[in-house]
Amino acid sequence: MGAEPTRWAWAVVDLDAYAHNVALLRTMVAPSGVWTVVKADAYGHGAVPIARAALEAGADGLCVAITAEAIELREAGVDAPILVFSEQPVEEIADIVRFGLIPTVYRLDYVTALAAEVRRVGAEALPVHLKVDTGMHRVGADPDEVSSLVAHIASNADALRLTGVYTHFAAADVPDHPANRLQSERFAAVIDALRPLADGVAVHAVNSAGAMSMPAERRSFIRAGIATYGIIPGDGVVEHCASLRPVLSLHARVSRVQRIGAGEGVSYGHRFVTDKPTTIATLPIGYADGVPRRLWSEGGAVLIGGKRRRITGVVTMDQMMVDCGDDPVVVGDEAVLIGRQGDEQIRSEDWARALDTIGYEITCGIGPRVPRVYARSV
Repeated sequence: MGAEPTRWAWAVVDLDAYAHNVALLRTMVAPSGVWTVVKADAYGHGAVPIARAALEAGADGLCVAITAEAIELREAGVDAPILVFSEQPVEEIADIVRFGLIPTVYRLDYVTALAAEVRRVGAEALPVHLKVDTGMHRVGADPDEVSSLVAHIASNADALRLTGVYTHFAAADVPDHPANRLQSERFAAVIDALRPLADGVAVHAVNSAGAMSMPAERRSFIRAGIATYGIIPGDGVVEHCASLRPVLSLHARVSRVQRIGAGEGVSYGHRFVTDKPTTIATLPIGYADGVPRRLWSEGGAVLIGGKRRRITGVVTMDQMMVDCGDDPVVVGDEAVLIGRQGDEQIRSEDWARALDTIGYEITCGIGPRVPRVYARSV
């Protein structure tokens, strides 16, 4: 493992675990390919190291949400195909062309603007992927707009090449959700209608959950995000996740230890009051670092000395307190907020379940002032 940072709060990113998960998914979906999703700073794990690890593990391409995320990868020397998931501001089209990105298109005027920029700079024809909105109702072309878009791209063949058509399922983590069948049927109809116009283009539809719950929709490749980070995509696909390995763990060191008596309030508002004498340990990590403020009221705990220690009182911006009872604890002891210590383990999914959210939100919320330490399992 790399050197522990001087700040007494840090995250460890296990690159071997990440590579294991990518390889596992590649085996699961073969002969379909795998493009890994590294948007949102690789879901809080660090986009550049994760992108490199993904490609080393055999990923065929990368996916991001915004132009700046792709530029960060290009400037770090990543030269793999990068798909940008939605249309970007027209002011960023020059960068899309300059950095050789794969833009998503679903509006005629955006196609026109892309083609104009390619011609202006004399670049080679730019690959584009057309997104179809089959029922998510977020972004994408309506199915009845697709043929005109494909024709418009074809009419700009000197500047643009249609290399992909895709959609996104709204409920892939719920295998029996009726929306899955509806969207699948709509997408199949679009692809069937396009065959004379767009023969040979890549067709993709599913994320991590969909790759597990909808094998018929794996198509040319899957877009693997959350599962590559070892986080279960949803309760409906747990059975497929037994071999995934969590990639990120979150740590802190005890910065203060205080013995207090019964009837003492802890943290803002004294919403937690001791019912007996106990030892309170302070950890220098808080909601500004991604530990949700209300985690304490939902049974949140950390691991110190291989035991679960409940969070006492609201998590503050930069610090939090935990109840260590009568057990010995000293300044500098390591606390594990997410990860394993001894025989105990806390997963990001545990936080998500307690807070009625998803694991994605937990790791994405771990802030930039928490240093990431990149490690290998062996």
